Amino acid sequence: MIEVLRAGPLTTVQDQGRPGWAHLGVPRSGALDPDALRLANRLVGNPEDAAGLEITLTGCVLRVTRAVTVALTGAPADVLVEHGGRRRAGDLGRPLSLPAGAVLLVGPARAGVRTWLAVGGGIAVEPVLGSRATDTLSGLGPPPLRDGDRLPLGPPAGPPPPVDLAVTRPVPDEVRLTVRPGPRQDWFTPAALDLLCGDAYTVGPDSNRVGARLAGAALPRARAGELPSEGLVLGAVQVPPDGQPLVFLADHPTTGGYPVIGVVDDVTPLAQARPGTTVRFHGPQR
Repeated sequence: MIEVLRAGPLTTVQDQGRPGWAHLGVPRSGALDPDALRLANRLVGNPEDAAGLEITLTGCVLRVTRAVTVALTGAPADVLVEHGGRRRAGDLGRPLSLPAGAVLLVGPARAGVRTWLAVGGGIAVEPVLGSRATDTLSGLGPPPLRDGDRLPLGPPAGPPPPVDLAVTRPVPDEVRLTVRPGPRQDWFTPAALDLLCGDAYTVGPDSNRVGARLAGAALPRARAGELPSEGLVLGAVQVPPDGQPLVFLADHPTTGGYPVIGVVDDVTPLAQARPGTTVRFHGPQR
């Protein structure tokens, strides 16, 4: 078991998500940076699709009831292990052995937003539609962690690889996103896509796993009114009546009624974008 001593503001169980259910209104969900969780799993000898924890911004404190190997990737943070009255430091991107009863302290992110934790054997909560991921919008999967929760662990799948340190992706100062014209581009003036790709936007404080709300140049409409709800995909750039774009992330709804001006190829950089981070869009390279 893992015992949650301090859950932090949002720590969730995540894996590679539940693809293939969008036709039933179920989004993929899963880790906001799937590669970061895959790397953490490889570092502890797990299959890449094993479930781990996604830790948001201020860290968390956990106790293990058996000897395990853990690894952290993503946002840089201080890592400490307490056991037998002693403390020792750990590193991101490196396997870390914990004896039974040890307490793992993951500190606040020094940059970026999210850190991913893998534990040998994986988090063995009951899967829902083939995934153990927490979907914060639909409520599928286990709820976000709370102080006092206990999480079951699976049996170790294999030994950690013989590595000294794995290089993790640095947190960028500015996010650049490739965007392609969306299905409702005709609802906007010809200048709207130029504005989207020409002006800088900033990440708003009300962003979350559902979507990144951006502030900047308002995108002018060519048509008034609203749409009936229609399908949405990961990376859809939806524009509410105020003209401020919203980029949908892992826990996005599968339908929506605001027009989609474009679709972002890869939303992974937004996983570490704090409020106030600059975001710039550009068209696909030719």
